[in-house]
Amino acid sequence: MSFSARRAISTLPNVRTQLLSVPTASLRTLTRQNLFSPRISEGNHPHIRLINTTPAYDGHIPLSTFQTAILTVGSAVMSLVDPRRGDMVAALGETTAGPSLSRLRDHMLSSPEGRRVLKERPRVNSTTVDMDKLAQYPEGSFGRAYVTWLERCGVTPDTREPVHYIDDPELAYVMQRYRECHDFYHCICNLPVNVESELALKYFEFANLGLPMTALAALFGPLRLTEAKRSRLFSEYVPWALKCGGTARSLITVYWEERWEQNVEEMKKEFGIWDPPEARWSRPLSEAKALAERRAAASAADGQA
Repeated sequence: MSFSARRAISTLPNVRTQLLSVPTASLRTLTRQNLFSPRISEGNHPHIRLINTTPAYDGHIPLSTFQTAILTVGSAVMSLVDPRRGDMVAALGETTAGPSLSRLRDHMLSSPEGRRVLKERPRVNSTTVDMDKLAQYPEGSFGRAYVTWLERCGVTPDTREPVHYIDDPELAYVMQRYRECHDFYHCICNLPVNVESELALKYFEFANLGLPMTALAALFGPLRLTEAKRSRLFSEYVPWALKCGGTARSLITVYWEERWEQNVEEMKKEFGIWDPPEARWSRPLSEAKALAERRAAASAADGQA
């Protein structure tokens, strides 16, 4: 083994230790502090660090092959230790994406709806989506179902990490689109936010989209379940996820924002999706519907004022 390789490998334990000790600070800040930068001179070892350091888009952090490898290992370890670390889970998804994003882009380009998404690049958050307006859509519409799902799960669309480590701007948007549409997949598949349902959806996403990160989550995530929940996951949810996800339309091609008024059941038939086994919800549907109705009433009252 060459001296440069031994020296590069010797940095791994130190980087891993630093990764495990960092709080939920932005990975952008960590990278600027050279946490992932090997102490190797580019002039002496050009084969180790060949990188264009000019960002290709807002928030982009260019990494060398070595840095990408370090980030992959560190984010994988941290994601297993604490799956709530959204920054680490996001980083792992980006560094392991490989050619899967190009395939997803090709799927989008082959669909008129997907091409419009790539051209217009819509974003999903509470600023770009009028939740009060969605709450006023009729019962059974996708917009109303989405707001009800948010209320039932107690989540917002504002928690998705921005993409940092994918070099191609268009592929970076494909990854961002996947992240921001993840809750739409929950909604259309009628799955709540809990460990077993999230894992079921990861199996669905792997079959439907082929992202390596979803496979990693599906592989290691069940270790966190009790034996009873793990048994139900593999006996009931996984067969549904693989069959339904594998035969359904590629959901990355859907322009969800154009379908707020469409009936959810009609959308499922169009996409080839059917409901999974009944899931465990933390809030009754009736309560979530009541909250959505109050939101709609308050919005209507504000409009008349």
